[in-house]
Amino acid sequence: MKLIYRIAYYLGGFTIGLIILFFFLGGKKASCDYSPNARTLKNIRIKERHFSKNTLQELTDNQLDTSSISILLREGDVLFSESNTQLDSCKLYVIKGEASKKSLKIVVENCEAKATVQAIEVLEKEN
Repeated sequence: MKLIYRIAYYLGGFTIGLIILFFFLGGKKASCDYSPNARTLKNIRIKERHFSKNTLQELTDNQLDTSSISILLREGDVLFSESNTQLDSCKLYVIKGEASKKSLKIVVENCEAKATVQAIEVLEKEN
């Protein structure tokens, strides 16, 4: 069999496979959260979220709302070097990112059933 025929058969089968794959997975909310950062953020996002009184006061003082925290939990970066993941019951994660045109850093206590935002810090923008 000539090389050009082999390539044509391969590409034809590959194309049919992609179409079938998109057909079956198109309506599902399948995600590829394999990195530690993405898995941690997803784990926090799916839990019931609580806020400490200090966090709510800091959000009010900086003219932010809880949607800024939601944005940070979708697009932020987990700082594992500053986080305490060795605790038995609830792990503490430090998440940094940008929301509402402000650079934020939050501390989240991630327990089995709920995630509590313990602290929030508005950082100076780095130029």
